[in-house]
Amino acid sequence: MKINGIHHVSALTANAQKNVDFYRQILGLKLVKKTVNQDDPSMYHLFYGDEVASPGTELTFFEIPMLAGRLDGTNAISRTGLIVTSEEALTFWEKRFEEKGVKKETASLRGGRPALKFTDPEGQQLFLTVEPSVQDGAKPPVHDEIPADFAIRGLGPVELTVAESDKTISVLTSILGFTEKAREQSNDGEIVTIFESGQGGAGTEIHVIEKAEGPAERSGRGSVHHVAFRVADAEELEKWYDKIDKAGFTNSGVVERFYFKALYFREPNGILFEISTDGPGFTVDESVDELGDQLALPPFLEHKRAEIEQRLVPIK
Repeated sequence: MKINGIHHVSALTANAQKNVDFYRQILGLKLVKKTVNQDDPSMYHLFYGDEVASPGTELTFFEIPMLAGRLDGTNAISRTGLIVTSEEALTFWEKRFEEKGVKKETASLRGGRPALKFTDPEGQQLFLTVEPSVQDGAKPPVHDEIPADFAIRGLGPVELTVAESDKTISVLTSILGFTEKAREQSNDGEIVTIFESGQGGAGTEIHVIEKAEGPAERSGRGSVHHVAFRVADAEELEKWYDKIDKAGFTNSGVVERFYFKALYFREPNGILFEISTDGPGFTVDESVDELGDQLALPPFLEHKRAEIEQRLVPIK
């Protein structure tokens, strides 16, 4: 029973069309699933990933129109990593960001790897990091302007900024089985403690920064809603439910999401964690070639399709 890395990261946007324009057209990710928030089908839930929707590659967004902007603070998922496979790829992205007017910082090191921080048009904080190895079966998303060798290949480290790091670290290590890999000082003078899971590598890491002073983040567009961790299957997820429940965490129980099963709980600093199964995956109702083309609904929402579609603004 183990965590095998990051399953997905879910964030917030106020405009689905502009979100697609950036993540599909500028970053070159594939829109692998255009669906709705199953807890509130009035809003889109967009999933971006690699060409075949491999587990561990999905960056997702809930659309909440008219959502106010995020106010920076602690007790939040503060930055999301994305993987490229070489320093040459990082150089390509530096140039592309300059050409496309994407706000970025000077490349630096994070966890011993070259990294490039940037933000999307809504202030979502991201960074590219170099990880030469990718999981078996993963394929770079196809894009006319982005060579396959330079394409974004999946999720990298997820950064947490918290007021009391020892509490979050205890959950990561004592409950979820992460191990401490390194501790370093960032260019901003912050101490970053790096934890890894599974077989290790950028796609398995959580980076924890302690910020004891200042207010908690006010969630809004540009915020991250939750981070999900990978487990093999439903049988293992049931064991994780038993462990999380016995440890005294208020939790969702196992939730059927059709594309995967999920378990939600909050760690002591208030950040929402999810544990999710790799399967059955996003090709359970669409072929690889059809992914993201049409609005996909799980069977338990299909009878409401007409009502749901009427409330959504079409995405081009």
